[in-house]
Amino acid sequence: MSSDCSTENTTREIAPFEDAAKFHGHVCPGLTIGYIAAKAGIEKLETERDIDEELVTIVENDACGVDAVQVLTGCTIGKGNLIYKDHAKQVFTFICRDSKKAVRVALKASFNIDNIDPKVSELRPKVMSGTATDEEVKEFRERMDGISVTMRNTPVDEMFEVKFVDAKIPGKARIFNSVQCTKCGEMMAESRARVQNGEYICIPCYEEYNRGW
Repeated sequence: MSSDCSTENTTREIAPFEDAAKFHGHVCPGLTIGYIAAKAGIEKLETERDIDEELVTIVENDACGVDAVQVLTGCTIGKGNLIYKDHAKQVFTFICRDSKKAVRVALKASFNIDNIDPKVSELRPKVMSGTATDEEVKEFRERMDGISVTMRNTPVDEMFEVKFVDAKIPGKARIFNSVQCTKCGEMMAESRARVQNGEYICIPCYEEYNRGW
């Protein structure tokens, strides 16, 4: 990949859905949402899978689709270019650092998997509560697979709003000095340390103080 993540390659390699399913462990509509969103973002940016932080992805949920986003984009928490915002929204923003282009992919409110297969809404409570029979679990999984196939065959603009946006580009991941927690003795990044009674304390050991403000 060049230093600019945009390429003129019109046949860019995008990981197949099976790779995302293998990484996640099963097929479900949530995983499919992330797969389609990441594919749409990559294609809109005319880029390819990230190698060394050329791309940044901001996900606004911690659901199944985030696993597909990691597989397709190469953006990960460990590499520092997958940023999680706890908004509980099926919204994903893909950013190319060099071109400074950003694409926001948001699931439309009109999309509802129960409209694809209403039977799933009947089976879901039984499966999730553990009261479904083996046959019902099998049927549920088969229907989930069917929904995923239908979603992948649906035009992207019917499911998502995909548009370029202005986005603040996060800085690249930094390496910080390590310091030792005075209470538990474990090491932590200096940037995340708390100070209590003049000593470094890790977050789990830190005794939060506030007055309810």
